[in-house]
Amino acid sequence: MIEFEIKEMPGENEPFIELNKLLKVLRWVESGAMANEMITEQLVKVNGNVDTRKRAKLRRGDIVEFEGNTAKIV
Repeated sequence: MIEFEIKEMPGENEPFIELNKLLKVLRWVESGAMANEMITEQLVKVNGNVDTRKRAKLRRGDIVEFEGNTAKIV
């Protein structure tokens, strides 16, 4: 499992990253369009459950799984 640290932004109560952006940043997919497709195909799990929300807001403590890869948001 890898850990992905999200940074706090000014004016934001709690930092987050959107699910499709995380897949792209981690280089688990080649593009945003591919990330969206993988999410739509129900191939991505968040906290153990399939999540089809492309822009699901991931926060500290969330765990994302995709094709044998696992990342924890810290």
